[in-house]
Amino acid sequence: MDKKIVYFDMDGVLVNFQSGIDQLNHVDLELYKGNYDKVPNIFSTMKPNLDMISLWEQMVDDERYDCYILSTSPWYNATAASDKVEWVKKHIPSAFKRVILSHNKNLNYGHYLIDDRDRNGAGEFMGTLLKFGGDDGHTVKSLMEVFDIN
Repeated sequence: MDKKIVYFDMDGVLVNFQSGIDQLNHVDLELYKGNYDKVPNIFSTMKPNLDMISLWEQMVDDERYDCYILSTSPWYNATAASDKVEWVKKHIPSAFKRVILSHNKNLNYGHYLIDDRDRNGAGEFMGTLLKFGGDDGHTVKSLMEVFDIN
């Protein structure tokens, strides 16, 4: 049986991006207003979305799926790429060597992409984009149904 390739986005999916913003001091909140992804080391301070990490763990152990993390690292934040890799090592050890950083998610071959936005190529992804969160997006429960995870 051929495994289905499934990509999980980080920020807003596996990672609670807002939790990093909530930890900023007043000066940085004003200095980086509207550009919080440019704050040095912000990606290392974010908290995990435990329900999505649980889904990852179930799927990565499922012989039907080949799972990867597909995330964008902001160009104007010199610490972002290494912070994201270190974050994954700390919070999702099963994702060891399964992290892809790209500004063109549509260039990655795969069947599914779970992402909270359609930016950085997610909207042009060749497989099925499963939008996560928001009023019109999937929940963890609905994703479990899509992938037939108990």
